[in-house]
Amino acid sequence: MNLSLYQVDAFTDKLFGGNPAAVIPLTEWLDTDLMQQLGLENNLSETVFFVPSPAAEADYDIRWFTPGVEINLCGHATLASAYVLFNILGFSKPELKFNCKSGILTITKMGDLFTMDFPSWKPGLLSEYNPSLAEVLGEVAIKEVYQYRDILVELENEEAVKNCDPDFTLMKKHFDKMIITAKGDKVDFVSRFFAPAAGVNEDPVTGSAHSQLIPYWSERLGKKKMHALQLSQRGGELWVEQVNEERVLISGQCVFYMKGEINLQ
Repeated sequence: MNLSLYQVDAFTDKLFGGNPAAVIPLTEWLDTDLMQQLGLENNLSETVFFVPSPAAEADYDIRWFTPGVEINLCGHATLASAYVLFNILGFSKPELKFNCKSGILTITKMGDLFTMDFPSWKPGLLSEYNPSLAEVLGEVAIKEVYQYRDILVELENEEAVKNCDPDFTLMKKHFDKMIITAKGDKVDFVSRFFAPAAGVNEDPVTGSAHSQLIPYWSERLGKKKMHALQLSQRGGELWVEQVNEERVLISGQCVFYMKGEINLQ
């Protein structure tokens, strides 16, 4: 069996920026263990698979795998999948709808910008949290700690987010996924995302984290539309909007890197 593989850098307009995703279109699902092995072999933050959907409300069913686990929502690999479908595989409808474990995801394209309609995950304040958090983050000044799916830690400023040097070994023992964030200097907010327990110490750009970040910062800044940066080494740029209590919009660009063929004997 041979499979096509496309590698796309998402949330960037420059090659080698943003977050690379491996996109593998399928006609039917592979065994889950095999998809996980492919995710490990590709060794990117996510390998994404999609198949034509039997559901009337969706075009494709979609699943995402880190090198270690399957996850329930991934932004950059969804963006990369939309790029492949619209720009390479000839998808021609005005809206692309993916069905996944987090519901229906709708993606539209306007020029070079792809916009994803994602769930809004407003995080709740944690009045008590693991006391090892400060040690994990290197004794930085922590303003507040929230959580929906992921722990969300607000730091005092953009410089603190940029310079944070986490202890990933200790993080893996005590936390699953973690966002650190602060108000931006030249944009509305900045963030970084860590998931060592899922096989990804630091994710370059994390669309799903913005399902929490958008409602968090929309409330604090009193704004619906915002501009965000993820301050990883590769860096990523996002334009986001709080639509209502249930949905957010996440927009970004993509750059095509390569096409390959997987040979499964």
